[in-house]
Amino acid sequence: MKKNSIVIGSVLVVVVAFVVAMFAFQNKKAEEVKGAAATGNSSLVQFHSPTMGPGDAKVTIVEFFDPSCEACRAYYPYVKSILVENPQKVRLVLRYAAFHQGSDVVVKMLEAAKVQGLFWQSLEAVLKAQPEWAAHGNPQVQRVWEILQPVGLDIEKAKRDMENPRLDAILKQDMSDLKTLKVERTPTFFVNGKPLLEPSPDGLRALVQQEIKVSYP
Repeated sequence: MKKNSIVIGSVLVVVVAFVVAMFAFQNKKAEEVKGAAATGNSSLVQFHSPTMGPGDAKVTIVEFFDPSCEACRAYYPYVKSILVENPQKVRLVLRYAAFHQGSDVVVKMLEAAKVQGLFWQSLEAVLKAQPEWAAHGNPQVQRVWEILQPVGLDIEKAKRDMENPRLDAILKQDMSDLKTLKVERTPTFFVNGKPLLEPSPDGLRALVQQEIKVSYP
């Protein structure tokens, strides 16, 4: 009995030590992200970034986004609803975090769609059909062209526009900025430069509302 108590006590000590270590690690990462956002604020928004909402909005959501990311797909309706609820106060800036295989190609497709004024329509089509083309380890990115046809995209023009070296520069800049800001997963959100440390739809909405109250007293 005494031996069993010692074993159980030892296990509890190990578990407690692990929990404490994980908590300390998470706090450290949170502080690192906060510090990176504070010092790298100029890295949050670039002139090339797709935006939705008024340019003079006082609250800006910056989302580091991967078109192959299931969580990005799940969050999109929530983000869009926040914009709809606050049409004059909030804008969205999308940054690319092409972590998954093939995502860089899809980003170029979306940028080519932007040239034709069809970025957001194309993005929604790509996200809606994500399960059809974005299998991790075996992405079917050429399938995306079929998905984009109903949007009204001139596919041949888009394929030509994809070859523009400017798109490589955009991807390179966004990947550089996410390293500066210590972005390691998608989606990652910043609201007026403040990182959303524990991502959840309710958490994002709360942070946005907090910034609205400050910016529109």
